[in-house]
Amino acid sequence: MNDIQAFIAVAREKSFTKAAAGLGVSPSALSHTIRNLEERVGVPLLARTTRNVAPTEAGERLLKSVAPLFEQINHEIERIGELRNTPAGNIRITCSDDAAEGLLRPMLPAFLEKYPDISVEISIDYGFTNIVSERFDAGIRLGESISKDMIAVRMGPDWRLSVVGTPGYFNTHPLPVIPQDLAQHRCINIRHSPAGSVYAWEFEKAGRKLNIRVNGPLLSNSIIHVLNGALDGIGLAYVPEAMAKPHIENGTLIEVLADWSPTFEGFHLYYPNRRHTSSAFVAFVDAVRYRGKA
Repeated sequence: MNDIQAFIAVAREKSFTKAAAGLGVSPSALSHTIRNLEERVGVPLLARTTRNVAPTEAGERLLKSVAPLFEQINHEIERIGELRNTPAGNIRITCSDDAAEGLLRPMLPAFLEKYPDISVEISIDYGFTNIVSERFDAGIRLGESISKDMIAVRMGPDWRLSVVGTPGYFNTHPLPVIPQDLAQHRCINIRHSPAGSVYAWEFEKAGRKLNIRVNGPLLSNSIIHVLNGALDGIGLAYVPEAMAKPHIENGTLIEVLADWSPTFEGFHLYYPNRRHTSSAFVAFVDAVRYRGKA
């Protein structure tokens, strides 16, 4: 049973190193375990190259047939644990770093103090992670980006983006008046996923919508580093208003094109269904639910 679970971990991660880290063993010990399993079943389960590990046809068949059974076992054990008076268990969440900073960080200290037997794992990812295949309990996205077959719980109000730069930057660059003026500016870009395209800045005014592709010396996959680039005077950044507001108020950043900045539907926690929600997850959903004006 342990060897099969080890195989499932390697097959899903497609890496002995990553799987070993998750299991708390060395890659060499894990490789030895898989070899012993393959000898017992009599067929190769993993195809190995110097760079990649992938299930063979037999391995893929084994993975599809037994992995759901282990998940069901784990689920039933969690359900038994719910008979305790205090919610307990691990909650895995995938989200962007601005959602983690602005929504999860403020609520986590009180939540984890109230529920000492619950642990929360946060995985930072700007891509559209498949929370089912990647075995996350939930994800956080803007409401407009969530599939209709998901349950969505609002976590915060609607919000807008702000184009900002330092006073020093604007000492040597003219203030943009319309979005097209950004072509003459050094802008800090964001790419949400490694294989994705660079985000085109979205603007709207009086029913007119524009997508502007900007250029500049810095590109990141983290909105926090985009904001830091603006604070360091590298160029203009397009960041959530809540992140920029403290710096605008203390004068370290200046906002421009505010009349062109559209409003987006707020962040939501989303998950597949209500059938397998543990008491720990129910407590988490209640803690993050937005109770202001939707």
